[in-house]
Amino acid sequence: MPAIHVVGTADTKGAELFFLRDLIAAEGHEVRLVDTSTQATTSETDVSPRAVACCHRDGAEAVLGGSERGAAVAAMSDAFTAWCRQNAREICGMIAVGGGGGTSIACAGMRALPYGVPKIMVSTLASGDTAPFVGTSDIVMVPSVTDIAGLNRLSRVILSNAAHAVVGAASHPPRAAQDDNPAIGLSMFGVTTPCVTAVAERLSSQFDCLVFHATGTGGQAMERLLGEGFVSGLVDATLTEVADLLCGGVLPALPDRLDVVARTGSPWVGAPGALDMVNFWAPSSVPERFADRNFHRHNQNVTLMRTTAEENTQAGRWIAEKLNACAGPVRLLIPERGLSALDIEGGDFHDPAADAALFDALEETIEDRTRIRRLPLHINDAAFAQALADTYLELTEA
Repeated sequence: MPAIHVVGTADTKGAELFFLRDLIAAEGHEVRLVDTSTQATTSETDVSPRAVACCHRDGAEAVLGGSERGAAVAAMSDAFTAWCRQNAREICGMIAVGGGGGTSIACAGMRALPYGVPKIMVSTLASGDTAPFVGTSDIVMVPSVTDIAGLNRLSRVILSNAAHAVVGAASHPPRAAQDDNPAIGLSMFGVTTPCVTAVAERLSSQFDCLVFHATGTGGQAMERLLGEGFVSGLVDATLTEVADLLCGGVLPALPDRLDVVARTGSPWVGAPGALDMVNFWAPSSVPERFADRNFHRHNQNVTLMRTTAEENTQAGRWIAEKLNACAGPVRLLIPERGLSALDIEGGDFHDPAADAALFDALEETIEDRTRIRRLPLHINDAAFAQALADTYLELTEA
């Protein structure tokens, strides 16, 4: 029977792990305790460190008994990831506790589990930058507040809340979707919202439209779901993450952006939405080398920098070369009158010369000219959204 799995290093977090296990069992739920210690332990757990370590590609000895903690944590992370993949069908929820090493190990495994499986990580690192731990997964990070170094009057409350949260989620799984329409992914930024919203409305009668915020991890999650077959194609109207990748912004794509489109041959319709900007945090976070650039303060925590003609040329070539590798149905639409809500006549980022450099680089580099089309429209014009939607329908109905 599928069970909630309690995960952690029993050699240092045993009291907390057994406390969680007993709380979950008291609710009448199946529960198993997984020990991810990097040293052999004698704790009475359901899954021993060796059982997990045996899932490492180089065997258990590559994980256990080493003297270098960093290497051991990395090896156990790999082993636990493999263990989670092998046992995913037996896991209806997962809760873990950890400091730095324990959080790294547990989250590596959680990221390998399917979306929707409840995942709660109680961690001393939960109030900091959690991106390395969460990645594109749906892990819930819970700050432990005190160190995880024995039970106390506060840690019992935090752990109890987390335990009952995972029990509640695992006990009430969402109903299976009744929509028979195929799912597709759409990329959106605040400055391309009118466009993508209109596309989704146009396609909603035939597709289940999943919109992803183009924040780096948003694009990664969208493409992960395409690779897994969860979504069947993309309307990728907001390629802004490429600008951050190439210019050093804080919301970058990974270098493999668009590779999954080539690998799967899935239908893809895109536009260079928001490639007029690079994202940084507060003004103090902007590198000194950009001091003389054109900036727009989106809010107190986000600063946008206008891309130059040179940067746009680089981005255009990068995108075009990726699309050249795609054998499936691919179309790129160019909005000649602007790429975002800021790139309009009179807007802070209106720069026709910089846009032209992007458009020319795309046209010059794309090998199959039937895949690219210019439209005398702004990206947020209703007619441009209509063209994106109609083009996707043409590709999928062919």
